[in-house]
Amino acid sequence: MASTLASKKNLTFATLIPRPPSADGYWNKPFIGISRAIDELSQYGAKLVSFNFAQEDPKEFNSEAKKIIELKPEGVVLAPFFYKESKLIVDELKEKKIPFVFIDSNIEDAGQIGYIGQNSFQSGYLAGKLLDFLVPDNTSILVVHLAKEMDNQNHLVLREKGFYEWFRKNSTSTHQVHTFETNNISGAKSSEMLVKVIKEKNIAGIFVTNSKVFLVGKLLKKLGLTDMKLIGHDLVKENVQYLKEDIVDFLICQRPEEQGYNSISKLFRHIVQKNPVENERYTSIDIITKENVDYYKEF
Repeated sequence: MASTLASKKNLTFATLIPRPPSADGYWNKPFIGISRAIDELSQYGAKLVSFNFAQEDPKEFNSEAKKIIELKPEGVVLAPFFYKESKLIVDELKEKKIPFVFIDSNIEDAGQIGYIGQNSFQSGYLAGKLLDFLVPDNTSILVVHLAKEMDNQNHLVLREKGFYEWFRKNSTSTHQVHTFETNNISGAKSSEMLVKVIKEKNIAGIFVTNSKVFLVGKLLKKLGLTDMKLIGHDLVKENVQYLKEDIVDFLICQRPEEQGYNSISKLFRHIVQKNPVENERYTSIDIITKENVDYYKEF
């Protein structure tokens, strides 16, 4: 650190994370943590260049990734949102010897100096356990993916695998599990298809794999299906609203601001301090209810 101060060399860190759809969106939270870490390290010449992409647009992800390669930063914080496109930028970063950290979702053995985020498989496993306890015997449970190109979204796939694994391991469970995928539940056709699945499959509980559980909650409220057990992810404003209305039963949260802060800290320790860093740093898997949500502090 002393040598860095003496050389007055600027340290440019780049981030590539999804663009939040609103001021209350989930991806604002990791960026708050990233910005805090950069502020604390500014005395060592650290600065941030941020790149964003739409969550439904792998082409924009790819174009923003190319800008990072052209920038040649000292380190990169990357949310590998789209698996195939992420592998491409990772190969270029490794070729140029630019260290990078994965945040929120992980690709194993991709050359990252570390991963900071939730264990996606384990969070899905936990959701399976909770719903197995919540819903009556001999009913069905539905996994809902509200995302585009599901097979390309690594963290959601892992959550689904973990969910199914709970039921595979617990042979005493009497529940059948089904999966429903759509990228626009707000559309009339998609909502009609979901309602049809709920009725035909005798669905008593739903697990939404991302932070858009409020969209399912809104539909259930409109249909008067408020007895349906519902679990989702992340402490965003809309989800909290339906949690307090007893439409969402549990939110599984992962301290995103802490993830953002620790991702920059890990890069700094690796690049400047030359300290060894742990490869994986899982954040806690928190179960939030109506009763404890007002006492929950993100960071």
